[in-house]
Amino acid sequence: MKLSEIKSKLETLETIAFQLPNGTLVPSHFHVTEVGKITKNFIDCGGTVRQEEVANFQLWNADDYDHRLHPEKLLNIIELSEKELNIGDLDIEVEYQSDTIGKYSLDFDGKHFLLTSKQTDCLAKDNCGIPEAKPRVKLSELQNSSSCCAPDSGCC
Repeated sequence: MKLSEIKSKLETLETIAFQLPNGTLVPSHFHVTEVGKITKNFIDCGGTVRQEEVANFQLWNADDYDHRLHPEKLLNIIELSEKELNIGDLDIEVEYQSDTIGKYSLDFDGKHFLLTSKQTDCLAKDNCGIPEAKPRVKLSELQNSSSCCAPDSGCC
């Protein structure tokens, strides 16, 4: 999800809820402690220099049960961050504390913002020598589908 998308959704909501990949909700007394821009400069395993930028939200679960973050407040925080940090319409990455700091992508199901799992990947598979995954085939299907290696087929 991009910043423009979350802003348009926040304009229509009365409350904000974030749902973890396992279906549980982030406690309603969470705070957004940071909205920022993260720039990552790196070299992949194939030697290619790369740069990625994301808008970053950090969710924090405080023991402050009397204050709830309302959509208009988060919208104001986002707009101030865009202005002060010169953040464009970037993809959003969300940090949330569980056993360790988890990084999530963001989606929306019409009611909740969904923290979706992120996965690592090799960006230089063609330079790394990692073979592409081969399709799995059942031997029983091969035996039934072809008779080219029958003793009298002439294929050998």
